Amino acid sequence: MYMNLERFVEKNAPRNRIALLVLVDILLITVSGFLALYIRYDFRFSNMEMRYVDFEIQYLAANLLITILLFVLFKLYRSVWRFASTTELLNVIGACSASILIQIVLMAFLGMRMPVSYYLMKYVLLIVGIGTVRFTYRILRMLQERRMGERKDARKRTMIIGGGEAGAMIIKELQNSRYLDQCVCCVVDDNAAKHGKYIRGIKIMGGREDIARLAFELNIDEIIVAMPSVPQPEVKEVLNICQETGCELKVLPGLYQMIKGEVSMSKLRKVEIEDLLGREPIKIQLDKIMEYVSGKVVLVTGGGGSIGSELCRQIAAHNPKRLIIVDIYENNAYDIQQELKHNYPKLELTVLIASVRNTHRVDSIFKTYRPDIVYHAAAHKHVPLMEDSPNEAIKNNVFGTYKTAKAADKYGTKRFVLISTDKAVNPTNIMGASKRICEMIIQTMNNCSKTDFVAVRFGNVLGSNGSVIPLFKKQIEQGGPVTVTHPDIIRYFMTIPEAVSLVLQAGALAKGGEIFVLDMGEPVKIVDLAKNLIRLSGYKPYEDIDIEFTGLRPGEKLYEELLMSEEGLQGTENQLIHIGKPIEMDEKRFLRQLEELQKAANEDSEAIRRKVQEIVPTYVIKSN
Repeated sequence: MYMNLERFVEKNAPRNRIALLVLVDILLITVSGFLALYIRYDFRFSNMEMRYVDFEIQYLAANLLITILLFVLFKLYRSVWRFASTTELLNVIGACSASILIQIVLMAFLGMRMPVSYYLMKYVLLIVGIGTVRFTYRILRMLQERRMGERKDARKRTMIIGGGEAGAMIIKELQNSRYLDQCVCCVVDDNAAKHGKYIRGIKIMGGREDIARLAFELNIDEIIVAMPSVPQPEVKEVLNICQETGCELKVLPGLYQMIKGEVSMSKLRKVEIEDLLGREPIKIQLDKIMEYVSGKVVLVTGGGGSIGSELCRQIAAHNPKRLIIVDIYENNAYDIQQELKHNYPKLELTVLIASVRNTHRVDSIFKTYRPDIVYHAAAHKHVPLMEDSPNEAIKNNVFGTYKTAKAADKYGTKRFVLISTDKAVNPTNIMGASKRICEMIIQTMNNCSKTDFVAVRFGNVLGSNGSVIPLFKKQIEQGGPVTVTHPDIIRYFMTIPEAVSLVLQAGALAKGGEIFVLDMGEPVKIVDLAKNLIRLSGYKPYEDIDIEFTGLRPGEKLYEELLMSEEGLQGTENQLIHIGKPIEMDEKRFLRQLEELQKAANEDSEAIRRKVQEIVPTYVIKSN
């Protein structure tokens, strides 16, 4: 019985509130008319002309009906008044204005003319009365929530960095929502002219140099960086300062949220390691890529891997005639297949399980589907593992590429794009050397084929399978230590979308034979990445989570190079993408050496490294 009554009350609560509000409005409308007359006659009943009181009584029923209907039309009973703002105030003014104007016209028509001052006073009284009732509800709820918030120890003490429009909108949402547990304590902004001023009652207490001090003094738990229009290098500097505080960090992603009016708590995300690269993301000409891929049959080998799957996502978005995914790993292939089916239900998608090492299988795929464009991402890429299995690296990387390139030539593929690596430059490991041979195959094939063969070379990809970031995250989750091979080791880094953007741009720009190279800015020390990731996880390096140096692994360099010295460099339409000049080589001799290399690899020869070095003289064999 009690539960049924509780449900009934809960179900009918909105109707009861509306009914109560209507009764209060009826009272206010009635009182405002008589009070206007009372004020008009200097607050003396004896001075009032009774005919005006009679007019007010005679018109009262019509006045109540008309005004309540106007309040309904202006949505005064449908607004959520705990969130009342300027829009609701304008609705109150509009409804009251319409009511008074109709009253003036109607009473004049009925021969019940009233003093002009009466209408003005009643208008003011009506707006004040109706508005006060609505906004008092909001103020009381806000004060109640603030008192409740002060009692709740669990509320996160929050600092907002950025005193602009984005910061103001975040503060507004935090203050208005009953479901968010942040309590904004201060705002930080580098504009000294704003210091000491307030945003929605929150004081701007200093610039970036004050972040650490304020975080300590105010016992801050969380920092929200709301600087969507600030250049990435500057954001990186602020994030580096914030990391030292040990507070949880969240960031508003970018300027487009401001443009689209999407600044809200739901758009905030935790700071990722990509935010600390200190450079702007690579931007490409999507229209050119769309024109290049649209309506084409596109094949991606290794389409289930980190780079391959992102290639498939971006290609699928550009309306290919058919997308063919080839991968030897069925789980990866299945995952990207289901994702693309869900996101692009009209996409002509073919997913095939196949090894690029299988000549007959590769030939059959090309014969059946006749792809216009091939992105060759299939490869063994783990440096230490390939050092222990060099013959497998050669079989898969070198001859998988060779067989796929031969099939592309045979069946009239227009363009073939090889995914290469900076490890191909002066390689010290078998994986890098195998990729250098792949680049040589591409250059050789381009000279004897109608297909445009090109290679795209980039550095380490953040978040890709087997990359350092997932390893660090796993080690941090386990409580450490985080292992770094050498304190001075550096790498060039890019995000997966950037890497794929480069590949797609290369396909659009290619004329044949080029090695495309990305200008990735300054290299990053791996130990700095480790420290940043530990801080982003809420720990202190060497205190909460230790960092251990394990020594360089077999075939590992202290630094990577993106361009061989003899290749030269020339620019493209995109200032961050360059083209390495092809190296002169004896192609007939190279093809003979490939035959010898294939025989040695198939025999699992111990001399495979020497064979590779004969083809790639810059390959330095390092002892295991």
